[in-house]
Amino acid sequence: MNKTLGPTVGILGSYGGRNLGDEAILTSILDGIRRERPDASALVFSRCPDHTRAHYPDVEVTGWEGMSREPVSQVVARLDMLLLGGGGILYDTEARRYLRVAQLALERAVPVFTYALGAGPLTTRTDCTMARDVLASAVTVTVRDEESRLALEEAGVMSPIIVTADPALLLEPEPFGRDMLRAEGIREGTRLVGMNVREPGCAAEHLDVQGYHELLAHLGDFLVNRLDADVVFVPMERDDIRHSHAVVSHMNAAARCRVLHGDYRPRQILGLTRHLDLAVGMRLHFLIFAAMRGVPLLPLPYAGKVFDFAQRIGSPALRGVVREAAGPLLAEVDRVWDERPAHTERIKARIPALRAMAATTAEYFLDQLDRRTSRVPVPSRAV
Repeated sequence: MNKTLGPTVGILGSYGGRNLGDEAILTSILDGIRRERPDASALVFSRCPDHTRAHYPDVEVTGWEGMSREPVSQVVARLDMLLLGGGGILYDTEARRYLRVAQLALERAVPVFTYALGAGPLTTRTDCTMARDVLASAVTVTVRDEESRLALEEAGVMSPIIVTADPALLLEPEPFGRDMLRAEGIREGTRLVGMNVREPGCAAEHLDVQGYHELLAHLGDFLVNRLDADVVFVPMERDDIRHSHAVVSHMNAAARCRVLHGDYRPRQILGLTRHLDLAVGMRLHFLIFAAMRGVPLLPLPYAGKVFDFAQRIGSPALRGVVREAAGPLLAEVDRVWDERPAHTERIKARIPALRAMAATTAEYFLDQLDRRTSRVPVPSRAV
């Protein structure tokens, strides 16, 4: 997306952090800009500029973490609009970092548009105050789920909040061929269950690591023995690989498991999901990818955003990932497997509406961009 005579849009989120969910969001946003405003340039604020430049060579990239106010302010001043989001970036202690950059944009009279944000938990005084102040001046506030709207409202945000859906729902897959499966040691001609586990991290500090490793190992053995299936662990972040191996180390049927180790793009992981007969996972975007392909799935909610997505697609979801949940978890997996045609039908029926909601975020943004530039709005696009 080389520099043109059109507007320059800054995109600020958790990009460059080597998380496939965040990169899926960025890919979707950039696709929309290229398609609807080919005259526009994008400038991505990245946590790791080298990583982002390597994956998006036609996009301008700037670092921002660890930089003082003035250099960031100078970059922001070049923008015609700043997109804050998408993804889950407004939570305690982390929200203020993103909101400071948005505040600089407002000081420079650069409009701020929040792009399908994820929010919560948001309880600390500093983060709540900054959220109220910055979002009060945003041209439009969109969030990706009801959980995020509630978190912002409880933080005191008074601006109208529009609930849309995660931008990754608009992603198109790339092929993940059988040669790629073989390269990962995945056998052909067998049932294949995808699993995803994550590290505790800031968003899941309450997780008992040893407990959920043992629980998911028990689940993995159940999947192998009950379904005669192979299990492939799908990391969405590099540290997920370590936790996947930790789960496998507790399994009796470890020989029937594989952990993906390749450096894949989001579209490729979306392509991989077509090979799955069932998906069980913790990370939101692994579940989104499975749902987009109509794969029967069982979310393992560690946060409200996962439970919210499960509700939106009509999927069962247990509350929590703890050792004591082993019995109900195995029973629920068994039921999902036995009822998989109904689950597939229900997911396929609901995904188009979610994709349409995700598309409205881009429509709101493009409408605001059209209003603030000299370009005449595209007649075929309506909000």
